[in-house]
Amino acid sequence: MKVLIVGSGGREHAIVRALMRSPTRPELLCTPGNAGIAADARLLAIAVDDVEAIAAAAEAERVDLVVVGPEAPLVAGLVDACAARGVPAFGPTAAAARLEGSKAFAKEAMEQAGVATAAWRHVSSLQEGLDAIAELARPGVVVKADGLAAGKGVTVASSEAEGREALEEIFVQGRFGSEAVVEELLPGQELSLLAVCDGVRAVPLAPARDYKRIFDGDRGPNTGGMGSFSPVAGFDDERIAEIAARVHQPIVDLMRRRGTPFHGVLYAGLMLSDQGTKVLEFNVRFGDPETQAVLPRLRSDLLDLLLAATREDGLAGVELSWAPQTAVTVVLASAGYPAAASKGDVIEGLDDVPAGVEVTHAGTAFQPAADTPGAAAAADTPGAVVTAGGRVLNVTALGEDVSAARSAAYAAAQRISFHGMQMRGDIATEAPAHAARRIATPSSPSNPDTT
Repeated sequence: MKVLIVGSGGREHAIVRALMRSPTRPELLCTPGNAGIAADARLLAIAVDDVEAIAAAAEAERVDLVVVGPEAPLVAGLVDACAARGVPAFGPTAAAARLEGSKAFAKEAMEQAGVATAAWRHVSSLQEGLDAIAELARPGVVVKADGLAAGKGVTVASSEAEGREALEEIFVQGRFGSEAVVEELLPGQELSLLAVCDGVRAVPLAPARDYKRIFDGDRGPNTGGMGSFSPVAGFDDERIAEIAARVHQPIVDLMRRRGTPFHGVLYAGLMLSDQGTKVLEFNVRFGDPETQAVLPRLRSDLLDLLLAATREDGLAGVELSWAPQTAVTVVLASAGYPAAASKGDVIEGLDDVPAGVEVTHAGTAFQPAADTPGAAAAADTPGAVVTAGGRVLNVTALGEDVSAARSAAYAAAQRISFHGMQMRGDIATEAPAHAARRIATPSSPSNPDTT
């Protein structure tokens, strides 16, 4: 069995690690991968947006399954391109991937399927956006670029001025396309619930909670995610099944009726409030960094699960098995993230991480040649692993409870260092059994104005 994983981040490394645990022992390839994935899979030098080249390579390598990590190649039709060459691929077609490719499309689908979500307006100009803010602000709004923005096109605006600034970024500065969604700001706690879908049914995975803001206390700008934990207290199998039946299954049913059946992962970002459970967003792939906390707990064979999802009705009768431990993931980010990302900084301490703690690589590379422009001055050791992106590493620990997992994750993370390293110090602190305790981390300032 040969499997090709597409992507270069922490999510893809977590998928690789989970597939390595399969009894089938598949041969693993990854494109383009990173410095950490290189130790676990054979890398192909193809960019994630080169859809035709990836599909051709999968055919030439006689790959049995392509697993697509990022959203961009899904929206661009990588699954369709693989199908045209007779290569099975895990993920939705381009038509089904519009659930993430367009916020307005997803909102319309929710309305048609009867899935609860925040009140919203689809806007195509600055004035339409301002009118929507005036209508929906109570007490604030969320402004979202309609298309893909790599996690950067969302602004939580507590004032009209902040909302206007977000709209001007889209409609005046021309960032993130030319359309947006403005929706009411919902109070409550967020929950991430992913479901694997086979075009007919949705099988939920374990719940997780992630942290989007860069600084402790949910301050500072949004990021792709600074940490996560799983499971989440209060969400047993019965409640998770109930949420999936009201959130994921209606969307799977709708897409099937439309003739665009949904295969792959349907990620629901949920808000739990006094008004009930409402969907904030849908993604059409494994979440990042939720995957890093969810998959280490999966005891079922991930490869079998992904293969079954590529076949219509292939998940019939599937029941997943989970380890009882809690997993906590802490993200280590580069200096300047999320506005910018320092690259070429040597990473130290990777060999000092205790056994049993999983470090998955996200934005890493091998040290470039000394004469490469932009190489860090400290990067003078051949073969050194250096930073190559905003989110650099993910440190995940399992524990008997959230306190043990959290302590182990932070203890391991503090053995790793690189110039300007950032990490939040409050991941998993709101879990009921551990709400009052905090671990101080000098690289995670409490005041967002100190950076």
